Amino acid sequence: MTEKNVRLGIIGFGAQGGLYAGFVADNKVPGMSLGAIADRDPAKKEVVAEKYPDVSFYDDYIAMLDSGDVDAVVTTVPHYLHPEVTITALGKGIHSLTEKPAGVYTKQVSEMNEFAAAHPETAFAIMFNQRTNPVYTDLKALIDSGELGKLRHTSWIITTWWRPQGYYDQSAWRATWGGEGGGVLVNQAPHQLDLWQWLAGTPKKVFAKLAFGFQRDIATEDEVNAVVDFGDGVTGHFMTSTNDIIGTDRLEMLFDKGKIVVDGSKKVTITRLTKDERELSDDMSMEDVSRLFMGQMDTSQLYSTEVKEYESAFGQQHVDVLANFAAHVNDGAPLIADGAEGINGVRLASGMQLSAWTGREIDLVDYPTEEYLTELNKRIEEEDKFPTRS
Repeated sequence: MTEKNVRLGIIGFGAQGGLYAGFVADNKVPGMSLGAIADRDPAKKEVVAEKYPDVSFYDDYIAMLDSGDVDAVVTTVPHYLHPEVTITALGKGIHSLTEKPAGVYTKQVSEMNEFAAAHPETAFAIMFNQRTNPVYTDLKALIDSGELGKLRHTSWIITTWWRPQGYYDQSAWRATWGGEGGGVLVNQAPHQLDLWQWLAGTPKKVFAKLAFGFQRDIATEDEVNAVVDFGDGVTGHFMTSTNDIIGTDRLEMLFDKGKIVVDGSKKVTITRLTKDERELSDDMSMEDVSRLFMGQMDTSQLYSTEVKEYESAFGQQHVDVLANFAAHVNDGAPLIADGAEGINGVRLASGMQLSAWTGREIDLVDYPTEEYLTELNKRIEEEDKFPTRS
């Protein structure tokens, strides 16, 4: 029996595309081989010829899709192009793994999702590689088990994205509304926005304060503070920035029967209450409260604490998503991240931007798609560097 093999085409041979090409060419991805590479920069042809002499190179990705050299593609192109390239590939019967974010605004992502739904014979996935991180897969299983009860509040401070001015100056499209579609929310933080919703559920409303060009000479957001409403009294706070050279990565989730704290995406502290917090509150005498506050009570009567430390190998999470994508195409294995789920992070990020632009809370269930696009295009017109979007 012939071993099943997905021939992967890489659209965009930059840093990310080069990383994936290396993983596949080095046989790190079971069930997948490197089929072809496409990039509109002619200089990349020589690089590919030297590194991968047996792999076809195309300066037009559509020609690659039509070549018969590939069964699937990964789209490592600028954010605005993710939906367009994915729709084109799916329409030609090519399985598609899109990079994060799914797009910049929900209208284009909705169109991509609808097209994918109409072509169920082709696989559609998104590179949410952090969903394979054991830190978060273990937490997902714990939360879904119901052991800690209902969520009450969650907060994520993720400021480990420090970027100097030179980072933005190296490319004219970086941190522009027309070229990138935003700042830290669309470039650095999409993985956390996805993980947060994957673990806690999809928020229903958001109110946000964003700083645009706060500590960097850019047009887009370099600092974000947002409060979300998950419904049923459950709230959350998300803070991110690119101007903290020290940086913090801390996720907290408070439940009826315990608490999770994740530091640096490596150290996880799980506190389990012996009873629901309301029961502990109702049962405790003021004498016991006094002893607790003075440090005289045996807290094992109230809770136990478990600490876990995780290590991660660079690139393994990307390899895991690629391998899962191959297994899905070859054998129908469930996807780690269905491409349709990418809209959640785009809606939340753009909702935060729209809230900051308008000064009001944004409904994420009945989302004002056209209003966001109108406001985005105003800013693109003011930049006068890139065409407006539709």
